[in-house]
Amino acid sequence: MKKNNILYILVAFLIVVNGFFLFNYMSESNENTSKGPQGNRDFIVKELGFNKAQLAQFKENSQGHHQIMMRLSDEIKGLKDELFSKLSEDGINESTIDSISSLICEKEKLKDKEIFYHFKMIQELSNDKQKEKFKTIIKDALRQGDQGQRPPPPGEGKGHRPPPRNS
Repeated sequence: MKKNNILYILVAFLIVVNGFFLFNYMSESNENTSKGPQGNRDFIVKELGFNKAQLAQFKENSQGHHQIMMRLSDEIKGLKDELFSKLSEDGINESTIDSISSLICEKEKLKDKEIFYHFKMIQELSNDKQKEKFKTIIKDALRQGDQGQRPPPPGEGKGHRPPPRNS
């Protein structure tokens, strides 16, 4: 009888602990999903301290920005899928690869221009104090973005060399 009580207590304890971890896991994933475009927009509005008029103008002006960015990203993904599907082909047509690469570059260019004009709109809505704060935010964001795209320094990650080129 005593052994059964210990087992019941242990099972109840494990159920409570699993419930606690499940709750924490689910609430973390909900927080992470809100840090997307909506979270970025809220961050800018909060950091710059937009008033109601600025906020209304900001929402009106940036209405289609997210849809444009998503469309361009989807198009780029499709083009990259098409490009890398060519890896399995025996004969590689260099002009096709160049053509797809050029299309990817064009879409990336359009994305960069969309971001630039979106930021330009934010800057035009801002007063002088907000413009200075915005300039700082943009510089910090660019610095952080560059760090994630740099290749590792020579010697780091030894043992992972690219395959030799056939010359």
